[in-house]
Amino acid sequence: MSIRLPRREFIVGLGGAVAWPVAARAQQPRLPVVGFISLSNADAADALVMAAFRKGLSETGYVEGQNVSVEYHWLDGQFDRLPALLAELVRRRVAVIATPGSNTASLAAKTATTTVPIVFSVGEDPVKLGLVASLARPGGNATGINIFSAEITAKRLGLFHDLVPKAVRIAVLINPANAQPAEAFQREIPEAARAIGLQIQFLHASTSREIESAFATLVRERADALFVAGDAYFPTRRVQFATLAAKHGIPASYGNRNFVEAGGLMSYGTDNLEASRQVGVYIGQILKGAKPADLPVLQSTKFQFAINLQTARQLGLEVPSSVQALADVVIE
Repeated sequence: MSIRLPRREFIVGLGGAVAWPVAARAQQPRLPVVGFISLSNADAADALVMAAFRKGLSETGYVEGQNVSVEYHWLDGQFDRLPALLAELVRRRVAVIATPGSNTASLAAKTATTTVPIVFSVGEDPVKLGLVASLARPGGNATGINIFSAEITAKRLGLFHDLVPKAVRIAVLINPANAQPAEAFQREIPEAARAIGLQIQFLHASTSREIESAFATLVRERADALFVAGDAYFPTRRVQFATLAAKHGIPASYGNRNFVEAGGLMSYGTDNLEASRQVGVYIGQILKGAKPADLPVLQSTKFQFAINLQTARQLGLEVPSSVQALADVVIE
């Protein structure tokens, strides 16, 4: 298997022998703590994305373990753990709370504290979400980056249609446990589908077993293809998605390149490396004394379209050269 690297960007608008060590430790300054919250899991964490986050920190002079401590909290789709976790981080007065890639975690953090700085990346307009007063002047304790997950739904659906033009009946899978982005997705996709003549049916899944059931339903009801909503939990099950899609011969579209690397057919979404790096940069700037209220919310300008040609061949699909030419990442 070989991977062609990204080559194109779409533009839209991270005394004594015993006493001495004790004394030395007592004199060492306590490192500032960053509470990093992900609704994914450690196994699904992309090493390149995490490296980009640490690169962003380093660009502002911070190195994990040397002059900053990062506590990683992987919730593995357990959204109900958010309130208690955030209450504990606020009680301990951590220096910054980071909520990359999750509207739900970012909103929960904003509810939990008006004083501890928050750095987010969210898939919708953070002004509409109520996270900030404005993009240019956030005005509170939160800032970050808008990764446009909801806004690029129509673009992803259009690329999927170009790749699988005979697919008309599309099953759309959302995670009801992740209510806010699920609701946004349900608002965005019907209009986009109607515009290109597609019929959609919503399926729900919040667990591995429910994903199995969703595939059974779409096969029974003869859906032509599967469109998986952007969600913090679904990437933890990307191998399961790829396996089930291959087993049932279902073309599927995802919002994250990791799915394609696991065997999924295609994805279109924000370049997570750049978004993660910027989260790291903003955390570093806040640790240096910047106020979230004064750091403008950034907007993603880098997006990736990925195709797995191996999977396409296994599904009996011939990828049009015009579609392949648009791809930033092609797995051959």
